[in-house]
Amino acid sequence: MKYRKDRLEELIKRIVSEIIMRELKDPRIGFVTVTGVELNKDYTEAKIGVSILGSSTDVRKSMEGIRSSSGFVQKLLGKELKIRNLPRVYFYLDKSVEEGVDMVNMIHNLPGVIDSKDDGDLKEESKKEDEDSNGNEEI
Repeated sequence: MKYRKDRLEELIKRIVSEIIMRELKDPRIGFVTVTGVELNKDYTEAKIGVSILGSSTDVRKSMEGIRSSSGFVQKLLGKELKIRNLPRVYFYLDKSVEEGVDMVNMIHNLPGVIDSKDDGDLKEESKKEDEDSNGNEEI
């Protein structure tokens, strides 16, 4: 049964992301990405994780807009899904993307960590030094 649950979660994720992108006309909703869907065991509730880019006020306004349109999203989801019992839709703010970006920034700020761009520049400089030293030895 886990296979069915995974397929249904992916289908709900795809449909809800299309609904948010194409059907919702609320000006409060900014750049929203559906990150995941979690169904409970009896498929009566779907918790939909959304990631929102922007300042904290933009995030708050977008969440208000999405939560106020959850009934409309559920209605359109019911038209697309062909299942007997439609799950109740709940939205929550998924901060995993922001936490991932913060983690990468912390890693890059550690002492002794060399960026791949900096590493490439160092390799080019060492090649030039090798060429210069080889050229001086021949003369």
